[in-house]
Amino acid sequence: MRFLLPSPAALICLLLLGAPARAGDADGKVLALLAEDLEESMRTHPTWASERGDRRFDDLLEDESPKALRDRVEHATLRLAALAEIDRAELSPPVATHAALLEHVLRERIAYAAFRPEQTPVTQLGGPQRDLPEMPGQLSFTTDKHFADYIARLEKVPALLDQVTANMRAGMKAGRTPPRVTLGQAAEQALVNGTDAQRDNPATHPMYPPFLVADHPLAPLADAAISERVVPAFRKFGEFLRDEYIPKCRETIGAAESVDGIAWYRSQLRHHTTLDLSPDEIHELGVKEVERIRAGMAVVIARTGFEGDFKAFTEHLRTDRRFYYTDAQDLLAGYRALAKRIDAEMPKLFGRLPRLPYGVKEMPAFIAPASPTAYYYRGSIENGIPGYFVANTFRLDQRPKYEMVPLTLHEAVPGHHHQIALSQEMEGMPEWRTTLSFTAFVEGWGLYAERLGLEMGLYEDPYDDFGRLSYEMWRAMRLVVDTGIHAKGWTRDRAVEFMLANSALTRQNVEREVDRYIAWPGQACAYKIGELKIRELRAAAERELGPKFDLRAFHDMILAEGAIPLPLLEERAKAWTLSRKAN
Repeated sequence: MRFLLPSPAALICLLLLGAPARAGDADGKVLALLAEDLEESMRTHPTWASERGDRRFDDLLEDESPKALRDRVEHATLRLAALAEIDRAELSPPVATHAALLEHVLRERIAYAAFRPEQTPVTQLGGPQRDLPEMPGQLSFTTDKHFADYIARLEKVPALLDQVTANMRAGMKAGRTPPRVTLGQAAEQALVNGTDAQRDNPATHPMYPPFLVADHPLAPLADAAISERVVPAFRKFGEFLRDEYIPKCRETIGAAESVDGIAWYRSQLRHHTTLDLSPDEIHELGVKEVERIRAGMAVVIARTGFEGDFKAFTEHLRTDRRFYYTDAQDLLAGYRALAKRIDAEMPKLFGRLPRLPYGVKEMPAFIAPASPTAYYYRGSIENGIPGYFVANTFRLDQRPKYEMVPLTLHEAVPGHHHQIALSQEMEGMPEWRTTLSFTAFVEGWGLYAERLGLEMGLYEDPYDDFGRLSYEMWRAMRLVVDTGIHAKGWTRDRAVEFMLANSALTRQNVEREVDRYIAWPGQACAYKIGELKIRELRAAAERELGPKFDLRAFHDMILAEGAIPLPLLEERAKAWTLSRKAN
C-alpha cells in the first residue's frame, strides 16, 4: 500500500519537532473533510459515539437499512473525490499525513462495502445479540437525559434487529452466508436475552442495569421497554437464527470457497495488515516463524528440567493441576496482582503514560463459552468509564497460569490499554485521528508488548517464559492456519491439530481460536506481521543510534500519532532515527 507522504527531512523538521502547520486553504480543506467524516461516523454509528463520550445521539441505534448503507458509500466516494482535487504539494507535512490517512480509510471503506458485509453480520463472536447486551456497561448515566435517551434507544432494538434480519435474508438469497461452524452459540446468545423470565422481571435483563438505581423515576418506562420491546425482539431474532438462518449457512469454511472467493480474502489481508502481501507470502513467513519459535521453546523446556519430548511436555502442561486455578475469583485476583506489578515497571519503558485508568473484570457468562481467552474494552474519560481487561473464566481447566503474564501484558499494559488510551488522549491532533484503528498496528503492538515482559523481569520462571513463547507461537501459527483455511483448502481439524502440535495452548482455546479465524478471514494475520515490523524498526534504530538509542523515547515515538498503517509507521521511525542521529 503506497502513501503520499512528506519527505523524511520535512518530517524531521515539522512532524517530529512539532512545528505548527500553516493554515493555508489546502490545509483547511483537508481538516474540513476530516471533521465532516468524523461527524458522519458519529451520526451513523451512534452507539460508538456514545461510548466515545459524544452523547448527542444517545437515543439512536444504527440504521442498517439499504438506503443508509448506500448513503455511506456514496458519501465516502464524494469525499474521496473532494480530497483528490486538493493539491498535496500545498499541504503542510502534518496535514499531508492526515490526507494520506483519510484517503486510505475512504478507499478501504468503499472496497469493504463492495463485499456486502451487512449480509453476514453475525457469528458467535459478534453481532447485535452480543453487542447490544454489553452496551450499557460502556456508558455512564449521570443525568435524567441519559436515562431518557437510553429508554428511547431500548425502544429501537426491534427495528434494528429487523433490519439486520432483512440484510441476512438478502445474503441468503445471494448465496452469501458465513460458515455454519462460526454461528455456534449465536442463536442461544440471542435467546438467552429473550426469555419469559426476563419479560416478567425486566431487572434481570442485561440491558436493564442502568436502572438498578433505587426509586429511579423512569424505571417503569424501562420495565415496559424491556418487557414489551426488547425481550420479544431478541426471542424473534434468536428463533430466526436457530430455525431459518443457521440451517442454510454454508458448510465450507474457507473464504476462497465463499460466493466472493479469493478476492475477498486478499482484500481482507490488505485491510488488516495494511500491506500488499499474498496468501502464499504470509503462509511461508508463518512457517519460518513457527520453526524459529520451536527452537526457542526447546531451550526453555531444558531450563525446566523436564525429561521428555515436546509433545510430552505440552501434555504435562495441559494436565498438571498445579497450572490451573479452581476458583474464578482466584484467577481474576491473579490477573489484578499481575497488572499492578506491571504498572510499577511502566515508567522504565515509557516517558508518557495515559491518564485513563483500567481494571480487570470477568467476561459475561452468556458469551464466555464461545469467546476467546480475553479481550480489551476501551474506556472514556468523557464518560467516566475506565478501560477493561475482560478475562474469560469459563472452564478454568483451560486457563493455565503460565499464560497469564503475556495475556495481561497484551490486553492491559503496556499493550491495548496503554496504546489505545494514549491514542484517545492525543493533543494537538484532529479528533478524527483519535478514532483510527488499524489491526496490524493495534494487535502488532499488543504482541510486541508481551515481549517487553522480558525487559520487565516478568519471565524469570521458565514456565512463564514458555507461556510467552507459546503465545508468540500462537500468533505465528495464525499466519499458517489462516492462509491454510482461506486460501489452501485446510480443514478445521487440520488447523486444530497443527496448533495443538506446536504449542501448549489447550484444546478449548485452540478450537475457539480456529473458529475465530474461520469467521474473521485475515484479521489474525495482522498480529505477527505488525509485531515483526515494530521489532524490525527497533532493531534498525538500535543499530543506527548505538549508545544514543533511548528505548523510552522510541516507544513514545511509536505511539505518539495513534494507530497508523505500517508503511507510515516505517516512515516515522526512519525520520525519528535520522533526527536523533543528526542531533
